[in-house]
Amino acid sequence: MGKRAGAKRDEAAVGRFVERFALALSDDGVPRMPARVFVGLLVSEQETRTAAELAQQLQVSPAAISGAVRYLVQVGMVTRGREPGQRSDHYRVSSNAWYEALARRDQMLLRFEQGLREGIDAVGAESVAGLRLEETRQFFEFVRGEMPRLLAKWREQRAAKGQG
Repeated sequence: MGKRAGAKRDEAAVGRFVERFALALSDDGVPRMPARVFVGLLVSEQETRTAAELAQQLQVSPAAISGAVRYLVQVGMVTRGREPGQRSDHYRVSSNAWYEALARRDQMLLRFEQGLREGIDAVGAESVAGLRLEETRQFFEFVRGEMPRLLAKWREQRAAKGQG
């Protein structure tokens, strides 16, 4: 991916974006430092970054980067590689990072559904609270049922654009 002709990069605005988008991700459950590292990789003009480069970019210690990239690799949002002849690992955003993140949501939604069933049993299915909990459970069941179709459409779209 090359830089568009005439595109100007405002590093101060980029830094603010990294912090704000990382905060949004952490509000949604991604640990704070992995969120910062992930967004730092997203905004990089280079395809890959080393831990040292990420530490410098984000103004944090290499140890903080190490734990963050370990988490991101484990959840499939970042891949790790090594260039021939180099001793440092290089990290890049996985081509299917968002797909993987949403696919993991399927298990979360299933846990929500199961937990809500317990709540419905506890408060009584016909009570006001039970009806509210059942509507919530049905919503999560609906979203979980639609997720495979949504992700399949995404794969088709990427393939049609030659990206998949």
